[in-house]
Amino acid sequence: MKKLLSWNVNGLRAIEKKGFLDIVAELAPDVLALQETKAQPGQLPDALRNIPGYESFWASAEKKGYAGVCIYTRLTPLAVISGLGLPEFDREGRVLTLEFDDFFLINSYFPNAQHGLARLDYKLAFNRTLRTFVEQLAARKSVVLCGDFNVAHQPIDLANPEANRENPGFSEAERAWMDDFVESGYVDTFRKFNREPGHYTWWTYRFNARARNIGWRIDYFCVDAASEGRVQGAAILDETMGSDHCPVSLDFV
Repeated sequence: MKKLLSWNVNGLRAIEKKGFLDIVAELAPDVLALQETKAQPGQLPDALRNIPGYESFWASAEKKGYAGVCIYTRLTPLAVISGLGLPEFDREGRVLTLEFDDFFLINSYFPNAQHGLARLDYKLAFNRTLRTFVEQLAARKSVVLCGDFNVAHQPIDLANPEANRENPGFSEAERAWMDDFVESGYVDTFRKFNREPGHYTWWTYRFNARARNIGWRIDYFCVDAASEGRVQGAAILDETMGSDHCPVSLDFV
């Protein structure tokens, strides 16, 4: 069984100072997908570029200190695919895919729709492009899509749904895309095992929100319908500190 982790670290250099390497050693994932690294590899110390036992792969934003994703893996990939093939998305370093023997892992940092939904059209265009990419890969072998989707799918997925209707991350258009994605057969793996409220993956740094558990579930592991039987467990590791997000995990055979 493979232990997969996904985590928006909100700055890899910042989280290094909060015990990141010790956390990785403790959690010991086979594959660790990070979002919002906010760094290009050349800006990082050797300790972050080369964690013992792992290979690392990077898709960084052209703009320094912004977005970016990376994957640390104990499993040697057959191929590495950076981006979606469209400069308007790839210059922001939002998608990195590793192909393994029997599955693809897609690590994605979805755009934030931003205040006033100023970037909603950009996000929905990204969503559609990513969906096409996922479907092309799923025709070949199992697909695991993970990352910060920047959307709380249903009212159960955030502490204050009524106060956030039409706010970025809970707008009707963003949720409708997620509805369609799941209804077409892609599995939200956490909800396969847990239908209870109060489970979140992101909390604002303001208002003591994490201690009060006033949060949003916006970080996901999803798999294609044909691969649901390979999912053995999924969890939110909300006791793991260091970022305004916590890691999410998938046990995959």
